[in-house]
Order: sequence, then structure tokens, then C-alpha cells
Amino acid sequence: MTPDHRLPFSEVVRINEIGAGLTRTLVPDAAARARIARALDLGSLEMFEAELALVPGRAGWTLNGRVTARLEQVCGITLEPLPVVIDEAFSVELVEPPEREPDEVEIEITLDDDAPDVIEDGRIDLGQYAVEQLALTLDPFPRKPGAEFVQPDEPAEISPFAVLKALRTPGGDEKS
Repeated sequence: MTPDHRLPFSEVVRINEIGAGLTRTLVPDAAARARIARALDLGSLEMFEAELALVPGRAGWTLNGRVTARLEQVCGITLEPLPVVIDEAFSVELVEPPEREPDEVEIEITLDDDAPDVIEDGRIDLGQYAVEQLALTLDPFPRKPGAEFVQPDEPAEISPFAVLKALRTPGGDEKS
């Protein structure tokens, strides 16, 4: 399989390769880590590793894994590097798309639905699941300890009457 270069990191397995299950340890090289860092807007991604186990599940497959990483996010207040260490376990249910008649195209999506992910084209991209899980563990608003946002003073609103008043001289005569 050739990796999809539009994705920051890709490791594809076909459903027919899973059998009774498979395990993989993914360790992206420096170039892939740089692409992941750009995609996730990180200061740097020094280390990233994903240990994955794909096993048959109730209605399809279950992807269990752990992502570990050492990275730097940028503090949203001070813009200084903020070192972060991640070590998170995850589990994702995967199913093949149901066989449907051509006229049954209606898809219902709800926000509360914890439905399993649908496998597309008989392939599962383990690399993309690893990057997705890394992204989900990141703080969306990273802040260094003690960093506090101070709202700047609002500029006074200039009314048209204040401008006219400034044109008057102290003696009551208008400026020419």
C-alpha cells in the first residue's frame, strides 16, 4: 500500500488481513512527525508512538490502543512553548457498511449517537486513528501555569458630538 500523502500519517490494513486479530506498533519517522505537528498546529512533536490491537468485536471489529507522545503546544496567552506528555488508552468500534438497496440512501445523524465508525472500501487506516486519538487528547486552549489573560481597556467611543465640541474654542468661538 502506498500512503496517502494528503494525510499526515497513514498505515492501512485491509479487513481480510485481520483474521483473528492483529497488533501493530506505529512509530512515525521524523518527516511524518513534522507533518502531524503541522496538521495539529503543534510547536513540535518529539516522540509519537501508538500501540494498537484490532480484534473481532460484537458487530465488526474493535480497535484498542494507547498513544504516547512528547510534544510542545504553544501557550495561547504568552505564545511560549508548553511541553506536554501524553499517555492515553482508547477503544473504537468499527463496522462494515450495511448492505442497502439503492433507494435506501437516507442517513440519520444525531449528536448523541455513539455509533461505531464505518469502514470504507474494506480498509482501516490505523495511522489516522492514532493521529485522531492524539488530537483528541490535546488541550484546545493550552495555557502555561500562571498565565492569565488581561483584557485591555476598551477605547472610549468617539461620538460625533465630542468631535464637534473639540472644534470649539474655550471662549465659545468656533475655530476657522
